Order: sequence, then structure tokens, then C-alpha cells
Amino acid sequence: MNTAPTRANGTAGTAGAPDTPAVATAVEPAAEPAVGPRWLDAEEQAVWRSYRHATTLVDDSLDRQLQRDAGMPHIYYGLLVQLSEAPRRRKRMTELAKDAKITRSRLSHAVARLEKNGWVRREDCPSDKRGQNAVLTDEGFEVLSKAAPGHVTAVRQAIFDRLSPEQVRQLGEIMRLVAEGLQPTGPDADLPWLR
Repeated sequence: MNTAPTRANGTAGTAGAPDTPAVATAVEPAAEPAVGPRWLDAEEQAVWRSYRHATTLVDDSLDRQLQRDAGMPHIYYGLLVQLSEAPRRRKRMTELAKDAKITRSRLSHAVARLEKNGWVRREDCPSDKRGQNAVLTDEGFEVLSKAAPGHVTAVRQAIFDRLSPEQVRQLGEIMRLVAEGLQPTGPDADLPWLR
């Protein structure tokens, strides 16, 4: 919804407000107008809905492709990719959660499933007795290598084949700006991988 709530008489107002306008008197100064939400204009609303529609469809398309061709959801594929790119194919669980932008409990569940498949194993972190590393196994690397060609084809078909080089550059710039604005760095930041 993108309009302010209305009163029974059709005028804009707030819930519970009287139907008659307040009268300013010499004794009581007029109240400052309440600052409400900055509603989206028609163009912003259309862009927002297009974004939501497109990202939902892209996520669904990539997830179905990976389930069909590799027997894993997109999030598992992303974890395997991160481990394959890490030194010695291993990464601290806390870093893996941060890079995947997921909660530690969700990561723990995903890694448990990947362990069950034989694609990942956990090992104690030598530099921190409380920490653990996730390690990509040879079998996991083989599964990832077989899944990658089909996945990159699906990504190209979903996004890059539909855009000009200039649109690709613009999309990258826009997504970087959005991501930077949503990653606070303060100690009390409410971020998934800190939960």
C-alpha cells in the first residue's frame, strides 16, 4: 500500500484522530505537522515491484536449475563456491556465514547436510580452540566442478544475456551501492551472520 490512511469522511489522517480538524487558539499554538513515512511515488513503486518480481523469479529459476541438475539448493552451491575459492579450500565457519549473509545456525544446518553428502567436513581451527573450519572435500569439489557449467549458463540466461554491456555496468554499480548501504559496521549492527 502506498497511500496514507484515510478517515471515514475521506480526508487523510491518522488512526484514532477526531473527524474534526484541530483549532489553533491564542492559548495553544498550532501543533507541528507530524512527520510520516516517505511514501513511494508511482515510478518508485513500479521499480520496487519490478525488483521484487525479478529477484524472486531469478532466485527460483537458479534454485530449480541446481536442484534438477546437481541435487542441491542454490545456497549450498554458494557455500561450495566460497570454499573452493578459499586458501586450501577451507574457511572459518564465522567467515563463511558472513560471506554467505546467513545466520550461523542456518549455516550450521547447511554444513551438516553437506557433511552428510560427503562434500564438506568440519575441523577444529588450530588458531582458535572455539572455532571450526569448513573444508571442501575432493568429492565436493568434483560435484561443484560438474554443476558449474550448467549454473553459469542459467545465470547468463537469467540476467546477462538480457542486458547490454552498459546495463551490466549500471546494474553492478547499483547493486554495490545498495549492498554498501545495508552493511553497517558498528558493533551493535543487526546482521544475519552475527545472530
